[in-house]
Parts: sequence; C-alpha cells; structure tokens
Amino acid sequence: MDTDSTPDEALEADLVGLLGAALDPEPPDARTGQRIKRRLLRRIADDQMARHLTVGADAGEWQPFGAGLHLKVLHEAAGIMSYLVRLEPGAELPAHRHPVDEECVVLAGALRIGELRVGAGGFHLGRKDVLHASIRSEEGALIFLRGAVPERSLAL
Repeated sequence: MDTDSTPDEALEADLVGLLGAALDPEPPDARTGQRIKRRLLRRIADDQMARHLTVGADAGEWQPFGAGLHLKVLHEAAGIMSYLVRLEPGAELPAHRHPVDEECVVLAGALRIGELRVGAGGFHLGRKDVLHASIRSEEGALIFLRGAVPERSLAL
C-alpha cells in the first residue's frame, strides 16, 4: 500500500484493477470468431443494400429505338449506359463506331455482326473507334449492352 494513500483509496484502486482484469475478454475460439464475423458482415451488407441497384425483369420502360428495335435503360452514369435491346426478327442497326469499348452479351436469339453469328450466351466486344459492322437479327434477339449512350441516329 502506498504510504500516502488511505486504506479506502488503496482498496478502490485494487477493485478497479480487478474489475478491469475481469472485463478483459479472452479471444474467442476460431469457430466462434468466424461465426461472429459472418453475422457482422451479413448485417453490414444488409444495411448497404439500399446503395445497390436492382432492376427487376418487369421493371423499367421499353422505348422504341428504331424499326424493330426497343431499348430499356438499366443504369446510366458519366456517359456510360447499361441497357437491354430487343431486336424483332429482321431488325438491323447500320455500321457505326463507338466512342468507348462496348460490351454485348446475347441473352436470347442470335445476332449477325457482319458475317459473324453470335448466339445466346455469346459475348462480343466492339472496340473504341473501330468501325463496327452492321448488326441484324433474322430470328429476333435480346441483348445486354454496356458502353456509351447510344445515338438515336444509329437506329433511324
């Protein structure tokens, strides 16, 4: 005991030390730690869901984009658009260039890009500033595109 402290002060300091030691947690075992981490991450992800964007299959609006073409915008930011295009049988887009690379996934049907046939599940990358052959669909198609906002003049 400190010679300058009273017995009550010494007892209080000892109690504070004991309580502090009792509150010092032991690390959980690995399995418990993983369970806690999964629960915490799930709660954080659930709280963040409002910051994500989901467009249901029946949501959004199909807009005419030209003869036999309809476009549905999914997302647009900084001049880059993610969108769907539905091509009716016989629909065609003329040859054109893209100001940025454009990614295309055929979701249903098939496309002819020049003489190249791209069926459902196929991927095509139209490179920036490279002439892109005309696109047509003999049987009709549904495609997902991500690239620059398309020019309406392409479809006219």
